[in-house]
Amino acid sequence: MAKSTYDKLLKEESYYKDAPKTLSILKQKERYYDSLLTKYRLNEGSIQNILLKSINEFAVENNLKVNSFLEPHYFTDQDLMIKSYQFILEGDYNSIINFVYQLEQKTKFGEIINVNFEKKRNFRTGRDYLQAVIILRSVG
Repeated sequence: MAKSTYDKLLKEESYYKDAPKTLSILKQKERYYDSLLTKYRLNEGSIQNILLKSINEFAVENNLKVNSFLEPHYFTDQDLMIKSYQFILEGDYNSIINFVYQLEQKTKFGEIINVNFEKKRNFRTGRDYLQAVIILRSVG
């Protein structure tokens, strides 16, 4: 009885001796993960909201117009949740291509699986404009 109590107390003492080291390691990990969240802009809300916010910010900066942002399509394949986001942008070709590049290469939202360009005409004004339907796939 006394031996088991003694062993238990020795084990607890070793935990208390290692506590400052463990705390330091945990703080380093916290800083690292916080930096990842900040870098990939995943610190405030759902992926869908953050994606929409990023699209809107880029659209304002590059004179694009977001015509629609549909609800994500969910698909489960062998324990993986695959989400597809579809949105429509309107603007010039170079801005849209630059947006696609930025979205796929500079962020970690997922991969662009389809970009469909369509030239349309506004019959009221008689002007043509370019519209792109973009589908982004996110796994997780």
